[in-house]
Amino acid sequence: HVQLQASGGGLVQAGGYLSLSCVASGNIATRNIIGWYRQDPGKERDMVAAITSVGSPTYADSVKGRFTISRDDVKNTVNLQMNSLKPEDTAVYYCKYSDFEKFLDYWGQGTEVTVSS
Repeated sequence: HVQLQASGGGLVQAGGYLSLSCVASGNIATRNIIGWYRQDPGKERDMVAAITSVGSPTYADSVKGRFTISRDDVKNTVNLQMNSLKPEDTAVYYCKYSDFEKFLDYWGQGTEVTVSS
């Protein structure tokens, strides 16, 4: 199986920046997608950004131009660089690993991001 360790959340002022990291360990499949999702209490969990094994990124419309996702396969780490943060970015952020060899999903524990005005 795969374990995910998410970190980097915190409190930041609007317009500021923050970087989240997701470290994957265990049986990493050659073909996989790792993404970041966010959720506020009472709201749906939305995909923020994701990146494939070959480095192809996908972004939610709400974060395009502000967030950048990248991966380091040597360190098995995916980073989400969040710039120009807005109060509406406040949420618990979760990383998800999708194994396309076994068709299984794994979730990290979540890290809280709070953006103040």
